[in-house]
Amino acid sequence: MPVQQNSSEQSAAGNKLSRTMSRPCTPESVRNSLMDDAKARLQKHDAGTKYSHLSYSKCSILLPLLVKEGKLHLLFTLRSEKLRRSPGEVCFPGGKRDPTDEDDVATALREAQEEVGLCPQQVEVVCCLVPYVFERNTLITPVVGFIDHNFQAQPNPDEVKSVFLVPLEYFLCPRAYHQKCLTRCGRRVLFHCFEYTNPEDGVTYYIKGMTAKYALFVALIILEKHPTFEVEFNLNDLISSSEKSFLQFHNHATSKL
Repeated sequence: MPVQQNSSEQSAAGNKLSRTMSRPCTPESVRNSLMDDAKARLQKHDAGTKYSHLSYSKCSILLPLLVKEGKLHLLFTLRSEKLRRSPGEVCFPGGKRDPTDEDDVATALREAQEEVGLCPQQVEVVCCLVPYVFERNTLITPVVGFIDHNFQAQPNPDEVKSVFLVPLEYFLCPRAYHQKCLTRCGRRVLFHCFEYTNPEDGVTYYIKGMTAKYALFVALIILEKHPTFEVEFNLNDLISSSEKSFLQFHNHATSKL
């Protein structure tokens, strides 16, 4: 059941959201050129349904891209403090597969609509990236798509505290960033954490873990530039290195079942 807000709270939330999602006009030709180039590069990394047959609990996330002020941005949500899992953390819209969902894409679109009011008709799905094995029994499929540049988020207060945008280039050249090296399933992995302060409202967000990994991966694909920090991917062959990493975790997970 939605949480009721008084009029002053609703007004404040609405004003903040309007400022955060406001978009100075970008010429259509510029927007279309940026989108076409990005889509062409993303489609080369489309895993499609290659891993959909694997026997896991299924989840999907949507990585929403849009053009603002002549630059590509990703949309993120800050999870509500009321949630049982990962309260107050930054993530992409997404969640568990519903029995009525036709496929991984349908799950991502449904969850985005439930969380931030993004209608499926406002999304142009471009590709599905190589999935992520979470806690050995869950497969998370990242769905990448461009959203309507006029989209105004309507966060579900039971799930989402706020919605914000980050320039895609920030994930290759961040102002505040740290990483640590971890061992996962016997393999060395890098844990990325991007600290981003929204210039429109001064709020600082911490983008880390799987969310940071996929934001970085999409930036590497689209921008085709080297980051200012070490990454776990082979920059000369992102497809093979991401698949190799996934299969190592998949094999380790299935060997323990």
